[in-house]
Formats: sequence, structure tokens, C-alpha cells
Amino acid sequence: MSTDRDRSTDRDPSADWDRSDPEGAVAAAARRCSNWGRWGPDDVLGTLNLLDDAKRVQGARLVRRGVAFSLSQPFGMDGPQKGWRRRTNPVHTMLDTGTDAEAGTQGFPHGIGGADDVVAMPLQCSTQWDGLGHIFDHGMAWNGRRAGQVVTSEGDRLTGIETVGSRMAGRAVLLDVGRAIGSDGELPDGFAVTAEHLEATIAAQGDSSAVGSGDILLVRTGQLTRARREGWGDYAGGPAPGLSFGTADWLRGRDIAAIATDTWGFEVRPNEFDVPAFQPLHQVAIPNMGLFLGEMWDLDALAADCAEHGSYEVMLVAAPIPITGAVGSPVNPIALV
Repeated sequence: MSTDRDRSTDRDPSADWDRSDPEGAVAAAARRCSNWGRWGPDDVLGTLNLLDDAKRVQGARLVRRGVAFSLSQPFGMDGPQKGWRRRTNPVHTMLDTGTDAEAGTQGFPHGIGGADDVVAMPLQCSTQWDGLGHIFDHGMAWNGRRAGQVVTSEGDRLTGIETVGSRMAGRAVLLDVGRAIGSDGELPDGFAVTAEHLEATIAAQGDSSAVGSGDILLVRTGQLTRARREGWGDYAGGPAPGLSFGTADWLRGRDIAAIATDTWGFEVRPNEFDVPAFQPLHQVAIPNMGLFLGEMWDLDALAADCAEHGSYEVMLVAAPIPITGAVGSPVNPIALV
């Protein structure tokens, strides 16, 4: 049974995890950070229960200048994906074109013509949310359900991304760890962002960076800045700065509603174990905490504006496309200041 002291922000109970035993470390962190049953046995919203009407009003009051920032990368065929587990970049195909209209082959009356197109893509190929059906822990999904009862060939029948279509709007806080901790505004690949780094960034940025219950947390590492300058390289699935496994208790203690980063996989890569491990913080955060994760967000322009004006809290509207039964969704997040 975890205690308030375990979940406080000045202590990291998982800081000394056994790096030779990822399974044991994940199990211990899952026990400490679990939200199973917190919002009832039938819950499908996870930590988005914390983003209530009052938090949306709080976020709306932050809009003073009326300036909007898209936090999305382009959804283009020259994106970062390399085909890992069949994740490809979007394939954009025209169905009708201006050439067809000029040729008069579209079959419309009185000279009207048009263009139409279609996109085929994995739902997590660019800026996106991970849904609660995306990751399992030993065959168990969010809130203690069997994974096979939640996600079948028909999709996620209980926690599909459509269940949170109206929920992703409220106060967001940008922690520009790349600027606060890194060199030239960027963290090197493989840099593990600890709870101490997050706290140091909050202290450096000031009062507007206070992170509390129901907030959406945005963490900029600067990796996307580097990829934009040097090319995609191994941005998709390769070494990256990111959240340390040891931040699980900090995230749980802060009771955030969701978190998004500018990296492919949210957590530091390679993962922090001496034996093979794969995305262990995902394994704690999604099925056990019920925490929504955003990946591949473009935070650069917002970060520059925040630094210029000295304020790091914004109104964020980041609704997923409500694709029935999907375990993730593309998103064009809009930050308003």
C-alpha cells in the first residue's frame, strides 16, 4: 500500500531500482503508482478524470494575447517512420485533381470541378496520443481488465480513443528541460530526465510552471529541433532523451491528466537497464496509472514564445480524432496564450 510520503515530490522511491531486473522494477513501480479502481471498476478515462470543468475554465482564462501555436509535426510522406512494426509515414493519394477538372472528365455539370484525396497511415506515425488500450502489463489493460477482453480484432471495445474525444482541453504547462538543463537548448540522445531535472526546470522557469492535479504536462527535450536541423536519422525508435523510469512516482504524485514530449517514445532510449528492456515507463504509465501519453509533438515555437514572455502555462486544445475502437490517434494540438 503506497503512502502519501511515497508519492510526494521530494522523494523518488524508484531511484534505486535494480537495473538487472526490469520485470521486478516495473512490478514495484506499478504497485506504487497504480490507479486501478480509483474512479470505479468501470472507468474508461484514467487520469483524464482529473481534467474537469474547473481545469478547463482555468485553462481558458490563460488566453490573453490570442496567439495560437500548432504543436503538430507535418503528416507527410517524408516523415520519421522507417517501417518498424509496420509503422510507415502517411501515404497521400489524389482521387480527383485539377488536371481532371481541366480535361472535363469528372462528369459534373455546368463546368464545376473539384479535387479529392485520401490518406492511408498508421494512427501513431506522427504527432499523436497513446490511448489506454495501447500498452498492457502482463496481459492486463487499464483498470485491471484482461487485455484480450479490451482490445480484439474489432478494436478497443472499452477504452477506444473516441471515449476521450471531448476531454483533451485545459491548462497545460511547458517544461523546457532542453533549455533549462541542456546545452544550446537540447538534451543529448540517451539523456534521462529525472524528477530532479523536472523540479530544477520548474524552479528556473518560475511560478507559471507549477504543475498540479489535472494539468497536461508538455516536456521539451530539443530532440526534434536537432532532427529538423540534421535529418530524421534514428528519431523513430532510436536513442533519444526522455523521461527516466524513475519519474513514475513523480508523475503519479503530481496527478497530471496527460503528458506529451517532442520525442518518438516519451521515455529515455536506450531504456535504463543493464539487460534488454523495452519502454518500461509505458508499462507503468498506461495500463497501471491510466496516464495518456503524447509523442512527437512540436514544442519549439511555443517554447520560444514562453521564454520571451516568461510564462509557461497555456490553454491547450488537443482532441484526438474519435476513431471508433482506436488505441491511439493523430492530433493537431493547439496551444493558446
